[in-house]
Amino acid sequence: MTPDILNQHLAKTLSRGRVAATVPAGCPDVSLYLFDPSVLEGPISHDEAQAVVAEPAYWSFCWASGQVLAAYILANPHLVKGETVLDFGSGSGIVAIAAAMAGAREAIACDIDPAALDAAGANARLNDVTVSLCDDWSTRPDNVGVVTAADVLYDPDNRPLLSAFRLAAPQVLLADSRMRDLGDDRYRQQAVIEARTWPDLHEFEEFNRVRIYRAGEGLSG
Repeated sequence: MTPDILNQHLAKTLSRGRVAATVPAGCPDVSLYLFDPSVLEGPISHDEAQAVVAEPAYWSFCWASGQVLAAYILANPHLVKGETVLDFGSGSGIVAIAAAMAGAREAIACDIDPAALDAAGANARLNDVTVSLCDDWSTRPDNVGVVTAADVLYDPDNRPLLSAFRLAAPQVLLADSRMRDLGDDRYRQQAVIEARTWPDLHEFEEFNRVRIYRAGEGLSG
């Protein structure tokens, strides 16, 4: 997968959009093809703004929670080493890539957006690792040992995912900056880490404070 494919995807949202290889500040060990803000030298037209809102290219930004969870995995490789790891809502693929770098037996990027899967594949190649791609949570392998997810609870209607993740794998690693209380005591907070979306979208400060949770086996590890 090449950056040209990603540029084609991005052009559907922003005609002058393009990606560039960059290193997110919150996880400097992983390189990613992300939106290149230098293309926005002039104002965005009304039509461009409408397109961005209608079909946001989430994969072209690396959100704070993804950076923090990826860095946490790289700092604690024992959590994923030798495991089949599935990253739900993978976006740019940074968490799946970190799992592969940390020694996962298989790292799977799962996302319903075909462009995101193309991004995950291109970004994995950029980091000289291999990730598998999954476009449907319901078709995931039976042997998943760890589910990871970052910033998937932005909508309260997504709260049932917490139980779904616990049923899908013995361990869950979750990063979130939107919900202060998960409402599920099976998830134990491990750390609170500051990070910013890359490229920076200048979000509210509260969204730059990422909480990491673990659920399942080995919580004393």
